[in-house]
Amino acid sequence: MRNAAKKDATISRGSESPRLKFPRSCRLLCRAQYDAVYQEGRRRAGREFTVFLRPNGLDLSRFGWSVKKALGTAVRRNRIRRRLREIVRLNRQEIASGWDIVIHPRSSAATADFRSLADQLLRLLPRPALPEGQPQNSP
Repeated sequence: MRNAAKKDATISRGSESPRLKFPRSCRLLCRAQYDAVYQEGRRRAGREFTVFLRPNGLDLSRFGWSVKKALGTAVRRNRIRRRLREIVRLNRQEIASGWDIVIHPRSSAATADFRSLADQLLRLLPRPALPEGQPQNSP
C-alpha cells in the first residue's frame, strides 16, 4: 500500500506544465560561463541581491547563483539557493530571453518574505520587450 502511494505521487508530477520546469539548458553550468558574465557583463544591485547580466545570443536565458560561505551554514545557504531557484522557475516567462544571469544574494535573503524577494529580484532582471502598440502596465 505504501509503495502504491509513492508511485501515484511520482505520476502526478508529470502533469506539471512545461512552462514551470527549470531544465538544465536554463542553467549556467561551468566556471567559464560564470567568468564570462562577470568579465563582459554589467551589474545591477538591490537591497537583497546583486545581479550580473550578459547577453548570450541564445533564444533562452540561463541562470546561475553564487551563495558565499559567509552567508551562513550549509543549511542556510541551501535554503537561499532553493528560494532563488523557485523564484526563477515560477517567473521565467516574465524575464527576457537571451541573457546569462548570475545572482548574488545578501544574507537577509534567507529570512526575507518570499513575495518581497521575488518582487525585488524581478525588478533587477531584464523584462521581455512588448510588441509595438501594446501599452505598458505601470506598477
